[in-house]
Amino acid sequence: MPNLEVVRDAMTKVRSELGRIIMGQDSALEQLATCLLAGGHVILEGVPGLGKTLLAKSLAKLVDAQFRRIQFTPDLLPSDIIGTNIFNVQTSQFSLYKGPIFTEILLADEINRTPPKTQAALLEAMEEKQVTLDGVKNLLPELFFVIATQNPVEYEGTYPLPETQLDRFMMKIVLGYPSQEAELSVVRHYADGVDLQDVDRLIPSRATAKEEILAFRREVQKVVVRDEVIRYLQQIIEATRDTAYVQLGASTRAAVWMLKAARALAAIRGLAFVSPEEIKDITTPTLRHRVILRPEALIDGLTADYFLENLLRSVPVPR
Repeated sequence: MPNLEVVRDAMTKVRSELGRIIMGQDSALEQLATCLLAGGHVILEGVPGLGKTLLAKSLAKLVDAQFRRIQFTPDLLPSDIIGTNIFNVQTSQFSLYKGPIFTEILLADEINRTPPKTQAALLEAMEEKQVTLDGVKNLLPELFFVIATQNPVEYEGTYPLPETQLDRFMMKIVLGYPSQEAELSVVRHYADGVDLQDVDRLIPSRATAKEEILAFRREVQKVVVRDEVIRYLQQIIEATRDTAYVQLGASTRAAVWMLKAARALAAIRGLAFVSPEEIKDITTPTLRHRVILRPEALIDGLTADYFLENLLRSVPVPR
């Protein structure tokens, strides 16, 4: 039996501390913790000013992880991300200049403001936790966790991420506007002289250690997933391939990510097994960026989220 009480208590503390800074986003915080625990990567999408960058910085502080930020711009080059080999005249040898990707938690800020060629520099790193430069493989830290932020594609000067890049992210978490009560709380903090951007002061100590996160990931593998739940998951994946509305459905990789996410969410909730409830809760964040609707469906006003919500009603839930 996995030691899930320790996992649950540690991740509850992380979410609680994040909630003191990022208010009114409880569902998003649970999903972010799920991604971290499952070893996936995440896209945070929302309009400017909702705390996407602050959320990434706060999480790194709470788990005591090395943190680097890349501000994606139209003129950013792949070498600005992964680094390059520089010739040393004194030694007559090439030496590796490591880019900011060599870190534990990487914030890819406004990733959709750079062209696809530069976005693709993250592909190998996210899939294999390594970077190949001039034929030499350079390993990344075991914890390596990418948090990409983006503004909705309707905003001027953005480049939609290609499907191959999107598929590397376990979840796409959408940050909506906070409730009136949460927003009032934020404004009152600033009225009282509390700067919620001052992460170092608001988080004086870590909530857990990065070594513990790695150990928790091994514990998550022990969470039981019964065959009927696996079949339920696969039926959801298969239902996304509805040719009437969908141009590109979820892949087998998406099913694997769903399984990992469901296990991590169960562990966060202190459960030793995955129930259909966990599957339902992770379906939309893990599939919304993988399901590409047909143009005629988009014209009719159908969105990926709405499609997935209806899909869940149509797939029989196992008892």
